[in-house]
Amino acid sequence: MTPETRLDVENGIAVLTISNPSIRNALTLTMSHQLTEFCDRIDADPTIGAVVVRGDGGTFCSGADTRSWSGTYADPMSDSAYAETDDVYGAFYRVGQIRVPTISAVRGAAVGAGLNLALATDLRIVAEDARLIAGFLKAGIHPGGGFFTISSRVAGREAAAAMGLFSEEVSGTRAVHLGLAWEAVADDRVEARALELAGRVAGDPVLARRVAKSFRAEADPSPLPWSTAIEVERGVQIWTQARRLRGDVEEGR
Repeated sequence: MTPETRLDVENGIAVLTISNPSIRNALTLTMSHQLTEFCDRIDADPTIGAVVVRGDGGTFCSGADTRSWSGTYADPMSDSAYAETDDVYGAFYRVGQIRVPTISAVRGAAVGAGLNLALATDLRIVAEDARLIAGFLKAGIHPGGGFFTISSRVAGREAAAAMGLFSEEVSGTRAVHLGLAWEAVADDRVEARALELAGRVAGDPVLARRVAKSFRAEADPSPLPWSTAIEVERGVQIWTQARRLRGDVEEGR
């Protein structure tokens, strides 16, 4: 199956589906571009009052498929690598700016950039056995995409430290206790529950858009704007990508 992001709209609810099942829905550059384009379409459609973000095939998103990045493996400090991180990080940042209320329906795993994507939405419904994993340090790279800002914004400093500094994995059930998610339900009920909640607000798109704007303005406690956090983390992450690449080359000798 060709990796893709899909947009379906019904009853005022837009469903964004991340689909790359062969590698657990990892985001390619093309998928990131599609995601950004669909966000623009949603904002331009006054009949849409809510968004649900989901993954195909029973899992959410395993991160970024860096195999599709021309610059990352050739030279992490190249102009192309910088532009490619812009595209991927910009996609889930764009999800966070959609003008209507947004919900992530998280089944399976949300890892790295996939976790950032889930954190980008206003609310998360998760499977009880879902796995939420920052995963950056295990991969030998610095967190990116503003992870520390958006995770601490949602769940506080302790959870951000546990996941981002100490590589703690969080289950769906635990995520609710930490404030990373609103509700944990059986795996086969996740998407239905997310759609149920989305339906409560989707019927009045004009009001939904106004309330979403107020909520985000009033509820964001971050001392550092998310867009600025992306830039703060990016430089160190590029350095760690180059460091990992040098290690791969040395091991291959």
